[in-house]
Amino acid sequence: MKKPAYRFPEELAEGIILSRPNRFIMMVRVGRRTVRCHCPNTGRIGDIIFKDVPCLLSKSARKERKTKYTVEAISLDPPSCKNKRWIGINQTRANEYLAFFIRNNALARMAGKGKLEREKPLGRSRIDFVIGGASGNTYMEVKTPLISLPASKSVKTATHSRFDSFERLIKHFADLARSVRKGSRAIVLLCYLYDAPRFRPPAPDRTSSRIQRAARLAERSGVGNWQVNLRIDERGVSLIRYVRLKLW
Repeated sequence: MKKPAYRFPEELAEGIILSRPNRFIMMVRVGRRTVRCHCPNTGRIGDIIFKDVPCLLSKSARKERKTKYTVEAISLDPPSCKNKRWIGINQTRANEYLAFFIRNNALARMAGKGKLEREKPLGRSRIDFVIGGASGNTYMEVKTPLISLPASKSVKTATHSRFDSFERLIKHFADLARSVRKGSRAIVLLCYLYDAPRFRPPAPDRTSSRIQRAARLAERSGVGNWQVNLRIDERGVSLIRYVRLKLW
């Protein structure tokens, strides 16, 4: 049976990121022009120094937009590489891709089948997806990690302070655990827009011990941890694989 594939309305254009002057903007060479492009991820993207980094761009149909293009993916391969491996960086669109695969039953072993709703309240949180099936609701919170990326000899990196902003995720774990106790299913899904290795929790330290404790308690309460890897290219997005994670 052929797997469903998400298709972009228009093929993405290839460019070279010359710099990232601020969180929202990337300067990209497209053909012979240098274009000011929207960066959809305002946080850290690995430890990358954005100089001569290949990228894929979508073109906006809105004439009033200040930036004509959005950077959808980057590659850690050299610009001269013909068969680049792409890493999606548009975390907002990740949920759009996942909604497509859920509706087409490509993730049924994880999500089940039923009516899909997005951005629904649960306790003190808003959860990315609710799938209403015959046996009850499945609540799904999606995380698209980009802080740690594969090592590459062709891309320069810088040293950054450790990420320690876990309050929102801790709240999500608690609300999802409560939903399981009330009879629903709950899932935390790590969505990688490239072929990432299976996630392993890092060794606990002062920075990560609180989030790891919250995740461990949620898993013991019945919250499922899953990982999905999606492949992005000029034409669209395809499903590589999805697996259940046993973290503890």
